[in-house]
Amino acid sequence: MTGLPHHTLDLTLELLESLTPWRSVAAEPVQQRELAAWLEQWLIDELEAQVVLPVAGQSPAAPPLVHVRIDAGASQTVALYNRYDVLPASEDGWEVDPFLGGVRHWPQWGDVFIARGAQKHKGPLAGMLLAVRDLQASGLLSVNLEIILEGEQACGSAVLRQYLAQTPSPVPPAEAVLFPAFCEQEDGAPRLCLGYTGMTQGRVRVKGGSQAPTDASYAAWVANPAWRLVEALNAIAPAQANGVLETRPLDVEAAEWLDELAQQFTPDETLAPSLKTTSYEALAHLLGSSVLAVSELNTSSGVPGVISPEAWAEFTLTTPPGSDPQALLARLRERLAQPDLAGAELEAGESYPGARFSAQAPGVMELLMSYQQQQARAQIWPWSPECAPASAFSRVAPAFVMGGLGFGGNACGASEFITLKGLARFQRSLRDWLLCF
Repeated sequence: MTGLPHHTLDLTLELLESLTPWRSVAAEPVQQRELAAWLEQWLIDELEAQVVLPVAGQSPAAPPLVHVRIDAGASQTVALYNRYDVLPASEDGWEVDPFLGGVRHWPQWGDVFIARGAQKHKGPLAGMLLAVRDLQASGLLSVNLEIILEGEQACGSAVLRQYLAQTPSPVPPAEAVLFPAFCEQEDGAPRLCLGYTGMTQGRVRVKGGSQAPTDASYAAWVANPAWRLVEALNAIAPAQANGVLETRPLDVEAAEWLDELAQQFTPDETLAPSLKTTSYEALAHLLGSSVLAVSELNTSSGVPGVISPEAWAEFTLTTPPGSDPQALLARLRERLAQPDLAGAELEAGESYPGARFSAQAPGVMELLMSYQQQQARAQIWPWSPECAPASAFSRVAPAFVMGGLGFGGNACGASEFITLKGLARFQRSLRDWLLCF
């Protein structure tokens, strides 16, 4: 069994406290770029890493990639992927300033670190970097590392996908790609997913009968684009179906994994209050469904009492492995082109498909072994309902595995947190995974 130096946790918290103040959200490109440059310099100073893609040389139009290489003179290479972008946050409902962070004691979980990005993904990023540094300093790092960090995982990973699509590949062939994350659930069981859901960003736009903002007093005369937008959205993704466009049947292998998973799993009633069904059926519906999720509704004026000449909805289309997002978009466009929805248009943005890999692929068994070192038994999912750019790494390695022990919560809300006990478990599991190669 491998141990984790006691001082590592303190140093990890120091690094996490250094990362937290950067508001590395999509609306703050300067902050994202500054954080990417800071991370690159940290990797040079602390890990003696070789920069493969300099941050300073990348276009300011998008969050830069950080790509460095650690040559340990080994015969094997693995890639570590992570992200430095986070969701926006206001101070409402937080115990601490979300972009300063702090340690608090919660009776249920013990000591926790609270900050935006604590769970997704600055906490795992800090833990990953310190675990690698400890292995390197102790002379135990016996594998070459490709470390790739991105700043737009939440909105399509465009720069990453374009970078990895180059010929020749800027990343040499690797045994596996690991996306270190806190994967333990509230009941203590860590998830291990054999694939990831695809993501397509887009917008449905509707223009109204008036070319300029109109006083709402004349609403009876004006074709209000906001109402027509609601009508268009319901036509392509009915509200009563929660935006589900189609549900694909599971293949034999996925069904076998799901049958075992269903015996350990009870759907969260706060997320699925209307599912009066078995655990297996609920999981099959979740994993097999392509879903249009609306995240924002907007009008061009945004002024009360005014009918805007334009309205639009931002959406994310999530698609399971095997589903063709472009075919689904074509079907939606065909419906919007019907006379009863005239004026409605669909604009597609960044898109990548879902991806799967074998349970026998390198990296999977090593992750299970790292969990067993700490007496943790994994829940194996045929693929994750969450999106990740796994397909972009298909030329690099047979598997893109998200893994790691550790627990956190509130990733999309106020007082996002990780437990300090979980952070230590996470770092040890990552260390044990790396030592398997």
